[in-house]
Amino acid sequence: MSTTHEERAAVAQDVIPGSTLVELIDAHLYMPFPFRRHPQEAAAAAGVDHWLRTTGLSDEPGVAAMISRTRPAELASFNSPDADPGILQLVAHQIAYQFVFDDRAEEVGRHRPGQLLPMLCESIAVLRDGAPPSTPLGAALSDLYRQIRERCTPAQAARWSWKSREYVHGLLYEAVAQAHPTPPRSGLCTSVRSLTAGVEPFHPLCEAAQPCELTSGELHHPVMRRLSRLSADAAVWIPDLFSAVKEQRSGEMINLALAYQRAHHCSLPAAVTLAIQQINRTIREFERLYAEIEPELSPSGVGYVEGMAGWIRGCYYWSRTVPRYADAAAPALP
Repeated sequence: MSTTHEERAAVAQDVIPGSTLVELIDAHLYMPFPFRRHPQEAAAAAGVDHWLRTTGLSDEPGVAAMISRTRPAELASFNSPDADPGILQLVAHQIAYQFVFDDRAEEVGRHRPGQLLPMLCESIAVLRDGAPPSTPLGAALSDLYRQIRERCTPAQAARWSWKSREYVHGLLYEAVAQAHPTPPRSGLCTSVRSLTAGVEPFHPLCEAAQPCELTSGELHHPVMRRLSRLSADAAVWIPDLFSAVKEQRSGEMINLALAYQRAHHCSLPAAVTLAIQQINRTIREFERLYAEIEPELSPSGVGYVEGMAGWIRGCYYWSRTVPRYADAAAPALP
């Protein structure tokens, strides 16, 4: 995350006075993946609303308003434009659940991380041991896991469970970082962000959308593992750009752009521009490695990587217009 004085000076010249963060991001972000959306998006949105009512989550305070601001089916549509309707609905359910879970964890753990333990332990028990849930949030996770097992192969479901447990643990790390009196250094910030991204649990669904399971050689190839990491990082760092104003106002620490601002004592637009440079390097490495390994992949392997690329594309186009990040459309402060 270090940059030279010359690089920071060049960034300052790139910041257009009076521009919005959206305009700044659009001007500098490298996005080689074109906009696409699923034709069944509206049906997926209706399915999310029905599922939230069925599980009781929509009765929880603030959930209905939050879902309206975040549009999980829209994000699923942009990420998975070619998926069959069943996979699209699963992705939309999981996005909705993770938004509820993430917001609840932030609310509960902001000042006292220990208060998160009952919520996180329930999730781990459901995912690891198949334990019966005791809260509406746990019941929703249990039902989501049931849907995953019905649609995915046992190996894919096991990978989903493992990645989901990693995400749950990451939220405790985030709460500890938020509660600490000293903001985390840049390296720690990006490490925690990679855990809380919540993108890698969707990669088994990218695989489930393919005609066949990936071979062990494909799935565990070092290049494929690197592609998975790059996809998750780029996909979560892009929303960090658009959410920077909102998270700065609320005192959030785990955000790529805000980490640059703390590290370099610069304006938010300059920090966003520095973060964009890191994202652009990540996306270009993803492209390069994909081109390198593509000739070796089966059709299912190619589709799997395309699914990971879809998360990069989808998070960008979704973040540009979702009401959750409307502050990014306001003029950026100098």
